Amino acid sequence: MADFFQNGVITTIPRLGNRSLEEMEEELFKLSRRRNMVLILPALYSEFETPAMVKIIEELKHIKYLYKIVIGLDNATKEQFEDAKRRVKEIPTRVDIIWNDGPRVTALKDELKEAGFQSIDRRGKGLNVWMMIGYILSDSNAYAIALHDCDIVNYTREIPARLFFPIVHPAFDFEFNKGYYSRVTDRLHGRATRLFYTPLLKSLERNFGKSRYLDYMSSFRYALSGEFAFIRSLARGIRISPTWGLEVSTLSEVYNNTSKKRICQSEIMDSYEHKHQNLGKGADGGIAKMTKEIAETIFRIMSQSGVTFSSAKFNSLLTTYYEESRRAIDQYSAISEVNGLIYNRKKELEAIEIFTDSLRRANEAFHADPMGVPALAAWINVRSVIPNFTYRYQEAVKMDNNE
Repeated sequence: MADFFQNGVITTIPRLGNRSLEEMEEELFKLSRRRNMVLILPALYSEFETPAMVKIIEELKHIKYLYKIVIGLDNATKEQFEDAKRRVKEIPTRVDIIWNDGPRVTALKDELKEAGFQSIDRRGKGLNVWMMIGYILSDSNAYAIALHDCDIVNYTREIPARLFFPIVHPAFDFEFNKGYYSRVTDRLHGRATRLFYTPLLKSLERNFGKSRYLDYMSSFRYALSGEFAFIRSLARGIRISPTWGLEVSTLSEVYNNTSKKRICQSEIMDSYEHKHQNLGKGADGGIAKMTKEIAETIFRIMSQSGVTFSSAKFNSLLTTYYEESRRAIDQYSAISEVNGLIYNRKKELEAIEIFTDSLRRANEAFHADPMGVPALAAWINVRSVIPNFTYRYQEAVKMDNNE
């Protein structure tokens, strides 16, 4: 049984008891009469050709409470866009696909760039999520938005149900819900969280002292998960990072835009399985690139509150991280041994060496350019500069889907 211990500054909602998914969905269906729920899915076209996406589409066919599904489609030709439309046709809920590479949406992004909005050219999940949020904001009937990735091998419709439930139920006052889960098969996964993110936060606290921000960020059981939900009014003011710092920056934006009493995290499934990133090395991508950009994001956010990352302080942070990460290896080795899991200490140590290099490179990048890659603007700012943009955007997507 999952534990119910509340050990952070936000509310944690674990999976307890034997409540059926069907019962939860029935309640969500009743709630949907007053609070419209939109599921947004960032996807590459290549993911439509995987068993994971086939499973996701099959599960979505059985959800009755959704108001709308929006898919942000990247790296797709006209023929592939048409194929994606055919594949989702059997889903009874309305499905709008944003063809990010299509001429209409491309022209609108060019307009944003000409108006001075930054990072529009930086392709990836962050830009895709941002475009989907902007599209949803053109619909005043939408109340809540939930997001999950499209590479979840063991997907079930329990994921959107548990993401939506706390923020649409009238008995609660939550505006944001972060999904969490375990990452275990015959071994422990989640290296970026286990061996980098958590030891880094502990190291930052040891070097710079306790802070409300670090307490908040440490409260999330899986801060790097790609699943979360928020209400429409909160989404309007959120800036989105176009880098691998997307999840960390989103949590930071939520921290700045609402009260921690209105933030929760929910256990959305027992164990989560998706495609695994390669470790990578240097600037070659993979988890190495991810951890570098996560560290840059945290450094920048902390510096905005007055924290100074001097050379001496960074050296201390680096040695502290080295100690904390190796302590984490001892902890996870014990967990694996007790539970009969495979544990390769050599590979874990190799990962830490790469993550240590990520920290060094993040520090160099931060000092070279403290501002970093600009976040994509909050949509409330876009609408103040180009008042009718989201409505023209809505029409462009409608025309693409109706052709």
